[in-house]
Amino acid sequence: MTVMTAHVSSVARSRSLFAGVAALGLCVVGGALDRDQFFRSYLLAYLFWVGVALGCLAILMIQHITGGAWGVLIRRVLEAGTRTLPWLALLFVPVAAGMQSLYLWARPDVMAADELLRHKAAYLNAPFFLARAALYFACWFVLAWWLNRMSEQMDRSPNARLTRRLVLFSAGGLLVFVLTMTFASVDWIMSLEPHWTSTIYGPLTMAGQAVSAFCFAIIVTALASRSAPAARSDELRRALTPDLVHDLGKLLFAFVMVWAYFALSQFLIIWSANLPEEIPWYLRRTRGGWQWVGLAIILLHFALPFGLLLMRRVKRSSDRLVRVTMLILVMRAVDSWWTISPAFDTTGLRPHWLDLAAMAGVGGLWIHLFLRQLDKMPLLPANDPQLVEALAHGSHD
Repeated sequence: MTVMTAHVSSVARSRSLFAGVAALGLCVVGGALDRDQFFRSYLLAYLFWVGVALGCLAILMIQHITGGAWGVLIRRVLEAGTRTLPWLALLFVPVAAGMQSLYLWARPDVMAADELLRHKAAYLNAPFFLARAALYFACWFVLAWWLNRMSEQMDRSPNARLTRRLVLFSAGGLLVFVLTMTFASVDWIMSLEPHWTSTIYGPLTMAGQAVSAFCFAIIVTALASRSAPAARSDELRRALTPDLVHDLGKLLFAFVMVWAYFALSQFLIIWSANLPEEIPWYLRRTRGGWQWVGLAIILLHFALPFGLLLMRRVKRSSDRLVRVTMLILVMRAVDSWWTISPAFDTTGLRPHWLDLAAMAGVGGLWIHLFLRQLDKMPLLPANDPQLVEALAHGSHD
């Protein structure tokens, strides 16, 4: 890495760390004034950023299974994102500490007075909740560690057998990820409202994580190709051709459509059934001001990106595509807010400054950790057969 590259990277890391620590400091002050609100805002921020990291893990395995030159462009970003998972496990500690502020089933008096919750007590109890969280992170650590280890071996010595092992491991790993993430989405988010259930909630959560991670990967890849000196990013600039940018745009379109399909399916099934234990979840999110947030999600998370990503000139321009991905990433955070916050306050929309502070705090710290990991490897995987295909695209333009 050149001196200039190290300087630019160091400045970005320092700024993100400073912003994160400053924002978390504000959260501590806010927590002293309103303990419950601190834990609620922290949970919102934590679930958004851990979703980006877990989305990186899922997309990385999908890319190893499916192949394609598009994956070469963003693989290092995805791998760096997965290597932040051990730190995110540590950042789970405030969630564990605030269980009684966050989850009704963690309060003995509520459990004693609610017959339905007593029937769920074998699953919804603090020791089992924490044990499951430890199991989830252990599975994700193993997946991330093995994928990164094989990728490093490929850099040192290309081997067709390693490629085959990556494909087989990713196929099995993706099944493990889907299983653990389904249960994690139930534990961490759905159980905020323990009387409500949705059988499609796991796939919907994972689709949202994939959208967040893919948007983040596109943004970082585009910025790295422009800001890093030639010594570090020359090959990346050559590979980031209109054809491969187009591929990324088409995949982003597909991820947005999958998320929208799951979200609409859940809504239609629950609304048509009109069951008293299910419909209140949407009633809380379509009244008291939350309906305008929901409308903004429909328009800015789906309708506008849908129209823009149909345009060939948008998908073939990294500048235009980055603008669309930034919009979607912001709306992913808004969607998380719309999903989580109404669980705590049924009186209507009441924004709180701690939500923004926690999002900035956890985000600044996570981006700092991510950039540290990104600096450890070249921006493109060396000796990857698909790298030749990616650079070939560049030579034809």
